[in-house]
Amino acid sequence: MRLDVILRVIAKLLLPFTVVFGFYVHFHAETSPGGGFQAGVVIGAGVILYAIIFGLDEAIKIVPVRVVELLVSVGTLIFLGVGIVGWLLGGNYLDYYALPIADPIISQEVGIHLVEIGVLMAVTGAVIAIFYAFAGRGRSR
Repeated sequence: MRLDVILRVIAKLLLPFTVVFGFYVHFHAETSPGGGFQAGVVIGAGVILYAIIFGLDEAIKIVPVRVVELLVSVGTLIFLGVGIVGWLLGGNYLDYYALPIADPIISQEVGIHLVEIGVLMAVTGAVIAIFYAFAGRGRSR
């Protein structure tokens, strides 16, 4: 793999654009196809590309296993937390109108954005965690 200079250069050039495109997909989900799930897969695929070209150990240096675990945990907690807050305030689970914001339209927008950020984090972490688990099988650490 050390002789694949072209692949390494192209991967280093593509990785920032992949991450930016993932965030573009996430933040333009209201006007075009996309959202937290799709963006999480795109960002996770960028990390997987890096790992395939530079090796699993280098990818783990960039995105440590602890960060991946935090992404999955915090993303899931954000998703669950928004739903539970709405439920505790008298609405249904994920009822954004029950959130404690005066304007119901803004309440819905904030709730949806929070849920999508949680999904983005959880999916990115899950995709990377699955890759790390399969790529690291049979390796001694």
